[in-house]
Amino acid sequence: MPSLVSQEVPAIEALPAADWNALVDDDSPFLRHEFLHALEASGAVAPATGWVPRHQTLWQGRRLVGVMPLYHKYHSFGEYVFDWAWADAWERAGGRYYPKALTAVPFTPAPGPRLALAPGIDPLAAREALAAAWEEDSALSSWHLLFATDPEVADWQATRPGLLARHGVQFQWRDAGYGDFEGFLAALTAKRRKAIRRERRLVADQGLTLHRLEGEAIDAAALEHFFRCYEITYLERGRSGYLSLEFFRRLRASLPEALLLIQARLDDKPVAAALCLQGARTLYGRYWGSEVVADCLHFEACYYQGIEHCLERGLTTFDPGTQGEHKLTRGFAPRLLTSLHHIADPRLRDAVARFCAEEREHVLAYRRAAEAALPFRRQA
Repeated sequence: MPSLVSQEVPAIEALPAADWNALVDDDSPFLRHEFLHALEASGAVAPATGWVPRHQTLWQGRRLVGVMPLYHKYHSFGEYVFDWAWADAWERAGGRYYPKALTAVPFTPAPGPRLALAPGIDPLAAREALAAAWEEDSALSSWHLLFATDPEVADWQATRPGLLARHGVQFQWRDAGYGDFEGFLAALTAKRRKAIRRERRLVADQGLTLHRLEGEAIDAAALEHFFRCYEITYLERGRSGYLSLEFFRRLRASLPEALLLIQARLDDKPVAAALCLQGARTLYGRYWGSEVVADCLHFEACYYQGIEHCLERGLTTFDPGTQGEHKLTRGFAPRLLTSLHHIADPRLRDAVARFCAEEREHVLAYRRAAEAALPFRRQA
């Protein structure tokens, strides 16, 4: 059998979509060629924005057997595992933190596979072949693996025990055999059932109706309205969004089967929207915005509609995005996430290792407190 050979690809369009996607799990819409290509083709990911694609591929002869997104970064925007303090401390000490190497999906803090391999390919050999891309490049200060799956993190740690682990917490909903939304509510405490029913009723009492559109049902007008709402969310924070209307148009054209648009209407006119992506088992809530101020609308559009959709379609997991203890009281349980970091300079590495060790204790305590606060009824 031919040995594994790694090859760098400076743009994902250099590889046929069918060859790339043949390696990708069917629950991973963000790792699909169409999603990554839309980022690059729309200009969101480009040298001009500080993202330089350096995707890593593995070959056995002429056969593509492995793919992993990789970027050289000249800042730390759009990552959601924040290392600004590391960069600042190192550069004040006279070091150079950028460029760094990053394996992640840009602007997408959703856990999922980062390395996709063909059946029969040895994961250890694959990682050995790939690691040279950052370990042997003296221009790079570091390599960062963000939002990978737990098995993938464990495999990398076995391959490279020197990688530093950093922990964080997100909230996810999982189907425990609820059957339908009423079954989900029945698993909650009476106080939380009453609160959620009140929130949903309040949305309806304001004259708002919710509509779920999928795939081809998301027409150009619905997408353009969603984008206006998406922009509003960022403008409220004093900046523009990372993604353009062209990006979303490309997704609608190339990956319609993965799109779910939850639209809120008032007098049959759309006034708010949440755009999700879905895989074979998981719904991923990603983008939201509203033209109106309405009580509890965010909870309805971004959480309850997603839970209902999962229960109706047999999806077992709902990842609603980052942040927020408000997710906890609505049935989203804390999940510990691990990012991995290769730091080339031993002085910076030692400082980051101390930081990660101290932070870990706080993160684990936070997760324990969050688990204790879950609103599910205690089993007798």
